[in-house]
Formats: sequence, C-alpha cells, structure tokens
Amino acid sequence: MVCCDIIRLMAPVWSCQSCYHVFHLNCIKKWARSPASQAEDSAEGWRCPACQNVKLKHPTSYTCFCGKVTNPEWQRSEIPHSCGDMCGKKRSGVDCNHPCNILCHPGPCPQCPAFATKFCICGRTSQPVRCGQATVLQCDKVCGALLNCAEHTCTQVCHSGACQPCQLQIEQLCYCKTTTRQVACGTDKEGFDGSGHFSCQKICAKMLNCEAHQCQQMCHRGQCQPCPRSVTLVKTCPCGQTPLTKLLELGCSDRQSCSDPIPSCGKTCNKPLACGSSDIIHLCEKLCHEGSCGPCSLTSTIRCRCGSKTKEVPCATVQKEDELIFTCEKRCNKKRSCGRHKCGELCCVAVEHKCSMICSYKLSCGLHRCQEPCHRGNCEPCWQSSFDELTCNCGLTVLYPPIPCGTKPPECKNLCTRRHECDHPVFHNCHSEEKCPPCTYLTQKWCMGKHEQRSNIPCHLQDISCGLTCNKALPCEMHRCRRICHRGDCLTEGSCQQPCVLPRPDCGHPCSAPCHKGSNCPRTTCTAKVPLQCDCGRRKETVVCTEASSSYQRYAAIAMASKLSDMQLGDSMDIGQFLSKKELKQTRLECDEECATLERNKRLAEALQIDSSSDPFSVRSTSVYSDSLKEDARKDLKFVTEVEEEIRNLVDLVNKGKQPKRSHCFPPMNREHRKIIHDLAEVYSVDSVSYDSEPKRNVVITAHKGKSACPNSTLTLLIERETTARAPPPIAHIKQQSSKAAGGSTWSKMVKEEPVIDYFDVQD
Repeated sequence: MVCCDIIRLMAPVWSCQSCYHVFHLNCIKKWARSPASQAEDSAEGWRCPACQNVKLKHPTSYTCFCGKVTNPEWQRSEIPHSCGDMCGKKRSGVDCNHPCNILCHPGPCPQCPAFATKFCICGRTSQPVRCGQATVLQCDKVCGALLNCAEHTCTQVCHSGACQPCQLQIEQLCYCKTTTRQVACGTDKEGFDGSGHFSCQKICAKMLNCEAHQCQQMCHRGQCQPCPRSVTLVKTCPCGQTPLTKLLELGCSDRQSCSDPIPSCGKTCNKPLACGSSDIIHLCEKLCHEGSCGPCSLTSTIRCRCGSKTKEVPCATVQKEDELIFTCEKRCNKKRSCGRHKCGELCCVAVEHKCSMICSYKLSCGLHRCQEPCHRGNCEPCWQSSFDELTCNCGLTVLYPPIPCGTKPPECKNLCTRRHECDHPVFHNCHSEEKCPPCTYLTQKWCMGKHEQRSNIPCHLQDISCGLTCNKALPCEMHRCRRICHRGDCLTEGSCQQPCVLPRPDCGHPCSAPCHKGSNCPRTTCTAKVPLQCDCGRRKETVVCTEASSSYQRYAAIAMASKLSDMQLGDSMDIGQFLSKKELKQTRLECDEECATLERNKRLAEALQIDSSSDPFSVRSTSVYSDSLKEDARKDLKFVTEVEEEIRNLVDLVNKGKQPKRSHCFPPMNREHRKIIHDLAEVYSVDSVSYDSEPKRNVVITAHKGKSACPNSTLTLLIERETTARAPPPIAHIKQQSSKAAGGSTWSKMVKEEPVIDYFDVQD
C-alpha cells in the first residue's frame, strides 16, 4: 500500500496490531513521517495505511510478530519474521486470562481452547462454555429480584441488565394532606416523611403552635416553623428601625401574645421594593406598618428578554407582576445549529439555536429523504435495507442480503445475453441499463441518396451521407435537386422553388422567377448582371440588364438621328444593327477624361520610346480600380483602408514566405462590405469566397505565391488625391482691349459656344 516491492524473507518488516497487515520497515517509517499519514484528531498520531487506525508510537525497530525478539534471524524451518518461541500474547476474548500457546505467528491469535463454568444472568443455573466467548447465558426461571420499591419482586424471566421499575399504580398523599396523585409504586420513595410523599405547591395552611395563625409556607416536609409573630421572635417595629424595648420606654403597650399588634415607630418604612433597577432602588414611602408595602408611585425601566430595548412602566404593575416578561419585535438573525437556517425568533435569548426543521435532503441511495432534524455535514446513510438477493441482468452475478438501499446491481464480467436488433457478435458485458450500447460492428451501407456504397460504417449508423449533391430530377422535369445527399423527398416546400432557366424573349437572359411549370414566364424586369466596358477597356462595370438596355436605346437613338440627317443628303442607312440582340450585348461605357489621359500618355510613351513596363505615368495605378469601387470607397474610406491593409499584409506574407498560399477570414458583415472585399481582391489577384448564411456570412480571401501582387498605388491614396483641393486654373496673359471698343474682353471672345445639333430638323 505504500510501496510497489514484494516483502522478502529476510527484509525488516513492521506488522500492524489492529489489522495485522505487514509492511517494509523503511517504507512504513517514511509513511509515518509523511503529512498524508497524520491523524486529524491527534497531533502526534499517524494512521495505518490499511485500517486507518491511529498509532501514537512511531515504528523504530524490526521485531518478531509476538514482539519479544528484536531483529529475528530467519530459519528455513520457521515462519519468516517469527522468533520460533511460544507467542504468549493475550487473546482477544472477553475475560480470558490464558495466553496464546502456539508459536510466534502473523495475524490474530486463535480462540482459547479451554472451557470454563459460567452462570446465567440471574445466577441460578450454570453451564460450561468456551473461554473468552461473550455469549450471555439465560435460563427460563423467574428473576425474583427485589424491585426499586423494596416491596415487590421482579416477575420477568431471567434477563440481562437491571430490573424494570415497579409498574404497580398506588395513591400518594402530599405533605399538607390536601392533594393525592396516582403514580407507580416506588416513586419519590426517598421523599416520604411518614405522612406524605410530595409537595402540592400550595399554601400549607396548617395551624401553627400558637393556634391563632396558619402556616403561609408552600406545602413542605416535616413540622411547620414557629409563628413569625411570636412575642419571642418579634424584637423590633414592623420597619425594623426601632427596637421594641425603646418603644416600651416611650409608653407603648407590651405585647402579650402573637395576636397583639406590633407597635409602629412612626418613621418612614424605607423598605426596598421589588421595582426599580440595578442602579436605582425604590423605597417604601409609607409610615412604619405591618403587612406588605403598598404600590410604588414611581416608574421603572425594564428591558426585554434579549436586552436590546427598554421601556418605562409604572412600578405598581411591576409589584403586581413580579415575573413581568417584556418581548420586543426584534428577530434573531443568528444561524441555527444546522448552519443553514436563521433563528427568526422574536426577542431570542437562547444560547444554542437548535434547528427544529426536518433535513429532507435526498440520501445517498437517491430514493429516500433524511428524516433527521436539520444538521451540519453529510446525512447518514440510508438505514433501509433489502433482504432479497440482487442480481445482474443475466443472473450469473449475485449480491446476497442484507443489501443497503440504493445499491446498484453488481458488475458482471459475462457478455450481454439480451436480444439485439442485429445478428452481429456482441462485444459488451452484461449491464443494468435499459438500452444496450450501439452496435459498432463495421459494415457496408448505401448512402441516403443511393449514390454509392460506403465501407467501414458502424452498424448503428443509419443516415449516411456521401457528401455529394443529390442531383435527382425534380417533378418539374427542368431542375435537379441541389441538396447534399439526404433522406426523404427532395422537395421539402411542396413545389420546386429554383429559378426558371428559360431565356427571355427580349434579352436572352434566364427568367430567374420561381419554377412555374406549365405556365408562361411572368413579365418582370430582368435583374441579370451585364459587364460593360469603354472602348479603350479601362472602365469596367457590372450593371443590371435593364440599365444596359436603356443606355443602348439612348445610344441607338443618337446614332439613328445622325443617320437620318445623312438621309437628308440622299444617303441610305441600315437600321438592322439597332434591332439585333448582339448589338444590345455590346453596349459600351463612355470613355472619360482619365481614358483620354491614358491614351495621351500611351502615345507620348511610344513617341519617346519609353518602356511601358516601367509605368512612368501611373497607367496601372489609375486604371485598375473601377468607378463603382471608387464610389464605394468615397462612401466608406475607413473600411476600404482597413481591408486594403489586410490584403497587402497577406500578399506580402505569401510572397516572402515558403508556403504556396495563405488565407485570411474576415468577420461577418453586410452585403455592401462583402462586395468591396470581392472587388479589391480582384485588383490584388486574390481569390475571395463567401461562406455561411445571413446574418453570419463572411468572406475568406486566399493569396497565391507568384500570382497575387499589390498595385503601385492604393485606392485610399487615389481617393485622398481626388479630395485634395486642386489649384485654380492659370490666368491667360493676353492684353485686354477696351470694353467699349471691343464690346467685351478678349478672353470672352476666345470661348466659342458649341452649336446645338438638332437631329430632328427635317423639313417637309
């Protein structure tokens, strides 16, 4: 228990005298010195690792089992660690004085083989019994011992312990002989004075020796006291301040009997009254008088039972009710003996606040509740036991009674014999749970959509998905199921809700309305995205199909008007190109000033024979960002700056590192912000994919080594340049003529107004 080595034949050992467990001497020494072995109740004791019995003496030497020989030598013919002599230890039997007569041995000594004569409890019969046995002999004769009343004898059969008190009911008289009671014989036997047995707590009222007054004491034993008004006992006036001898000298009559009045001295009584307090004593204010002092006219301060509050009451009330109890309204907040509930009593004066509630906590069995008064610590184990055998489910493992309440069925090492749903071999043991563990035998099963047969599937798994798209034809005969391999019908909503793929008659894009088999496509506005670009290819933008068609119609009207103006001169024209869908798809954006600037820079670079790869005029830095991206950046420049910083760091990291690609996940955001990330990722040649569904849809970007690159100028820098205030245009240095002679400035003459072209000025 304290080491992992076996005990050799010649190894020094130590044996516990309580459980007789044998340990290595050095190991038990270390255990006795360790903090884990210290007993809680004893400061110097240590616990045996086997029986937890507290030992005060620490092991110091190697002795034999009987303790007579130190360091015994091992003999091949003797028991190891034994001295070979007679044991001689006292046996464990009760009243056995014979020492153990076998050789020095481990474990407890055997019972004494001697026999002794033992009497029964009442001492009337005897019987030879084994020495040291604690059995109590009992005969079948009547006890006959004298009971506590010293008048009757015990009628019970020979029994152990003292005889029961006499149960015979008798009538007893009180000392004053006015009250009787029915009690068991022998009650208050020591209080009998020859005439009565108990005090009835009433006034005695016996006639005193003076034959004029009655005894005013409580019912008492023995003779009554002499009359307190006797001439021989009264020596002073009623208040006790003046002797009667002095009053006789003053002319007061002498008392001849106890019935004569006691002369008064005429002074104030001044006897202390029952009212008042510890620091203030109230005195009687009447003149010297006989009898009890009258009521006090003052008031007394009395305290409640707990002493927390006081109040003023008239002394007359205190004198009438000496045991006046004043209870305040303060509730006791101290914890009860259980440590969980508060006392809650009004004006509590208890020293120990015992809890009277029932514990009612569930016991360790989990079936019953504790019925003891509320207490500290853990509840006692459930006292209920079963006397039926407790078996496992198969019945091969049995626990024999008595079985404590809450005991679980025994653990069985045999295989489970219950009926299982499958015919595979059973690998789990017998159990007490209602359901068996799932079968884990590896089998081959088809996936839910019958796409493929998968191997090494546990038997208990039923719904297996291959991870592929279902791709079954839907009832509409136009679409296929897009769900991942699933169980049951493909349509959960009742009808196909996929977008219609039939081409529109006007633009050729898919209908995109919810599937409507058997009916014509609804006439709705086309929401398909159409890519547009200018003639030079710098401007690229994706717009809705309806916007593209409206812009094409506008351009076609302008072109047709110019053609009509040519017809006035006799030229012919072909309007078929304005009606074809091919021309509609070729709708282009207009080139702006930047396009003209790039074209000028390109021609200038060709004229000056400058390499276009050096980008001297920032051609790439200004042409990589679309107009829609610039517009979004102007609305939320801070967000664009943060996204650009993340993408630039990712691109730099993948180009400088050894890994072929790196990814970054942005937090969930709205649709507008995700569009900005996708557009910027396209500029940096970074892949971007959106995952999850709203409102937790996010974007993951992936940069590839050698493919992803940062542009020369960031979008943030480009927007900041646009927002910076531009310098005013230069002033032309031309001599101005007089406004009167020239009819205005020369600068105003240089500005030529462009003539307005009217394409519909055809005259009949």
